[in-house]
Amino acid sequence: MEQQNQHQEQHQVEWRRDKIQELCSKGYSQREISQTLQVGLATVNRDISYLRSQAKTSIKKYIDERLPEEYEKCLAGLNAITKEAWNTSHNTEYRREKIQALSLAKECYSMKLDLLTNATVVDDAIRFVPQKSKEKTLDNGKEDEKESSKPDYSEDEQLEEEEQEDGSDQNNNSNNDK
Repeated sequence: MEQQNQHQEQHQVEWRRDKIQELCSKGYSQREISQTLQVGLATVNRDISYLRSQAKTSIKKYIDERLPEEYEKCLAGLNAITKEAWNTSHNTEYRREKIQALSLAKECYSMKLDLLTNATVVDDAIRFVPQKSKEKTLDNGKEDEKESSKPDYSEDEQLEEEEQEDGSDQNNNSNNDK
């Protein structure tokens, strides 16, 4: 029974995060998302931080694992197409077919050159992720030191403070209207 409740709660959290992602992509503010989903502003803030962290992890994984593999596949494919284009150009009797094969080979060389000259972009991206991770770790250490001196607030306390601020803003606006 407890495991079922945990599974249901996890499902609700995932649903909420998906909705928050959707509303963020539509330009909603954190406050608007909080009101729309009827959850605390701190929950929205925490979920957005979680989603950002997940996005960074996904990008890092893609750059570290998939990008180099895809890059190599493209180069291997271009090499195979180039070889076949040259074979076709040498083995055909038809001038038009020979010109098309040579044109394809030329296009492959151009694409390959583009990939090879952009290899620096791939290398930079691969170096960028670990560098940014180190910077973030250092920044987080500094923030942790700062935050340790601050009192911790629960979500309910933060929401209560925001409601009080909203109430005082409305009172100030009604006083200004008089």
